Amino acid sequence: MSLFDTLKNAIFGHASSAAPSSTLPAPPKVNSPDGSAGSQPVTPNTAPAKPGAATGAGSPSQAQPVDVETVLNGLNAKSQQKLNWQTSIVDLMKLVGMDSSLQHRKELAAELGYTGDTNDSATMNIWLHKAVMQKLAVNGGKVPANLKG
Repeated sequence: MSLFDTLKNAIFGHASSAAPSSTLPAPPKVNSPDGSAGSQPVTPNTAPAKPGAATGAGSPSQAQPVDVETVLNGLNAKSQQKLNWQTSIVDLMKLVGMDSSLQHRKELAAELGYTGDTNDSATMNIWLHKAVMQKLAVNGGKVPANLKG
């Protein structure tokens, strides 16, 4: 698995586990023809799925976007160490439990197409943070415009 996929899955995975589960009430019972209480649930009349209609599984454009800012702010609120994930790729990686070492950041930068000098870590880190936010947005994340560059 790529480093970006690891980061994306860490964020998107927290979103799905934080989403409220929808618990529906039990369907009402109807009386049977003889007047006794029956056990047949009433089900809503739903139209069958259209043939060839996409289910949305694996398709970020059809699934609900993950609110990246909300997820990361939630993780930061639970963290003992307050991290500046909004501007720091190091803090972003730490927040989702990834190794934020220079070597891993260089690998992530190469994976995302960085062509600059990886020995200039400050410039690379700034580029990397923007590139990660942009790629999260492309992959189904809702990212505020100010974080995309």
